[in-house]
Amino acid sequence: MKILIASDIHGSLSAAKKVMDAFFNEKADYLIFLGDALYHGPRNPLPCEYDPAGVANLLNTIKDKVIAIRGNCDSEVDGMLLHFPITAEYQNIILHNGKLFATHGHIFDQGSIPVNVVSGDIFAFGHIHIPIAEYNESGIMIFNPGSASLPKENHPPTYGVLTNEKVEIKEFNGEIYKKLMR
Repeated sequence: MKILIASDIHGSLSAAKKVMDAFFNEKADYLIFLGDALYHGPRNPLPCEYDPAGVANLLNTIKDKVIAIRGNCDSEVDGMLLHFPITAEYQNIILHNGKLFATHGHIFDQGSIPVNVVSGDIFAFGHIHIPIAEYNESGIMIFNPGSASLPKENHPPTYGVLTNEKVEIKEFNGEIYKKLMR
């Protein structure tokens, strides 16, 4: 199975189009979206091609393939536009070899990992807009796909790809930015 993981579109239609292109180009089975879909938030600048309704319409075309997490900029009204649930603070997803704990990162983060996430599991979060792929001292893979629209600290816009063998963080031109074997 191949899973595309993206985060922090923040209402950018151009970023949403890049996520969708990546989803289809990667031939992903599912999109795990780690939050902050439609609204840019009061601390962020307006992203390129700010069009929350357009982002919702685009993501809705693959509604049966989306597993979404609520981000700190997502609200109940956003869920009225999206045709898939985006209210969960986290999801536990069973994988072939362990589990994936997916969250946005404003409640749980790499410094506050829930106790049910153990060695061999993947802790995936967004929120900080910085790509991360590393193992912590407990053998948990810490994974952040970065931001699709508003990357920080001079990182490019990125997304993640998860397979049974590896995780990759990729730029939207398809180049591998970071890679970690499982």
